[in-house]
Amino acid sequence: MTTKTPIEHPKRFAAATPDKPAVIAGDVVVTYAELEARSNRLAHALRAAGLDVGDNLAVLMENRAEYFEIVWAGMRAGLRVTPINWHLSAAETEYIVTDCGAAALVASAACADVVASLGEAGPKVRLAVGGPIEGFEPYERAVADFPATPLDDECEGNWMFYSSGTTGRPKGIRPPEVGGPLGEPTSFSAMVRFLFGGDESTRYLSPAPLYHAAPSGWTNAVHRIGGTVVITERFDPEEFLQTVEREKITLAQVVPTHMVRLLKLPAEARARHDLSSLKVLVHAAAPCPVEVKRGMLDWLGPVIHEYYAGSEGVGFCYIGPEEWLAHPGSVGRSMQGAVHILDELGEEVPPGTDGRVFFESTRQFEYHGDPAKTAEVFDKHGWATYGEIGHVDADGYLYLTDRATNMIVSGGVNIYPREIEDVLIGHPEVADVAVIGVPDGEMGESVRAVVQPAAYPPADPAALEADLIAFCRANIAHFKAPRSVRFLEALPRLATGKIARRLLPPEVRA
Repeated sequence: MTTKTPIEHPKRFAAATPDKPAVIAGDVVVTYAELEARSNRLAHALRAAGLDVGDNLAVLMENRAEYFEIVWAGMRAGLRVTPINWHLSAAETEYIVTDCGAAALVASAACADVVASLGEAGPKVRLAVGGPIEGFEPYERAVADFPATPLDDECEGNWMFYSSGTTGRPKGIRPPEVGGPLGEPTSFSAMVRFLFGGDESTRYLSPAPLYHAAPSGWTNAVHRIGGTVVITERFDPEEFLQTVEREKITLAQVVPTHMVRLLKLPAEARARHDLSSLKVLVHAAAPCPVEVKRGMLDWLGPVIHEYYAGSEGVGFCYIGPEEWLAHPGSVGRSMQGAVHILDELGEEVPPGTDGRVFFESTRQFEYHGDPAKTAEVFDKHGWATYGEIGHVDADGYLYLTDRATNMIVSGGVNIYPREIEDVLIGHPEVADVAVIGVPDGEMGESVRAVVQPAAYPPADPAALEADLIAFCRANIAHFKAPRSVRFLEALPRLATGKIARRLLPPEVRA
């Protein structure tokens, strides 16, 4: 006799453990029973409004508890769900709402100004959460008359994320077909369960905005396996430690920028919190300086895990704490198809040689409405790339150097900003840094560091500039060191940890 595999879906835990917290958002606690009932009501409301399997639901809101019932309504109605960055301008938001073909938009009152200019563009179904928005129906009123029981035709939906748009307009990543049986195991939940030890006892902390792929994907997976999701409105280093202690967090995910800020807390602030519940701290999304990760391991012990992947899903590398200590700086070995490092002619290069990183991917995807961009991801072999430069060592561990689009060519020599940024972030007067190339009549481009100083404005900018350049020259080759430094009060860094270089002000590029 065969045993039926339990479904991976919060409805299973709504039946088995109805009073267990599914979501904790500050003082708001949502049980699995409440998550089930509320997501069912919205799923019925969306069906009644005409949304069918494969249609798109856009979500625009800050980190708040309602986000999860809205997402799960879409997921159980077979919809494609698109979270939208609530930091975007009205024009950028309108572009995504229109481009994804949203049949419904649920927005929070905090985003009223962003959606005010939509006018006739975008979906007719518009619901407002947490307060009124002109032209939007109040969310609670819209769902009030619908049942808390499941749809007769409920089936699996999927995400349709948009890339973060660090170099241009974001691109919609169209997922595989939707509409499969509800609760089928997913590769994401398998990763959380088997690679990072997730289960029903997991208490997962997400301090990052939920509109990003990783926080949305991880929280969704934790609900599929019956854990509890804890969210904060934003990342604050001391609040993060307080939350780990108070909520007995077992699993959390951060980006390297968060780790830098945690390490720059005073020693007494770090020592006053009991972090013994934390079994796994995962980081991803952006390169991590070696000394930052070493500092986290020295502080928290062997709980720091890292993976390298992307929303497109064409490659995945992983490295645990002990492996990393043996291969410092690596993002791990591929767990999803062989890695190939190719030169500019598309030919494979030997271990230790930098080139474009490609994966033998079995996953197919497309950028929504942009076949040319989709084609750029794949090479003549059908291998796929995220656009990074890197190399593998003799043991097959991958090391990332930088993104191909960030490379600076100075005097015919390729210079990668990440190496310089990793040095500068270790300077005590540097809170954040981005390295760019600027026009140079002699060299073509010269290296410039754009620095967010620990104290802004710096008391003596010229002296600090000279000190930072000297600091770099003491740690890396002189030709890589910046020839100039500009100071900003804050850098345009996304919540994923990536610098949005396109948003650097023109004056620092001149």
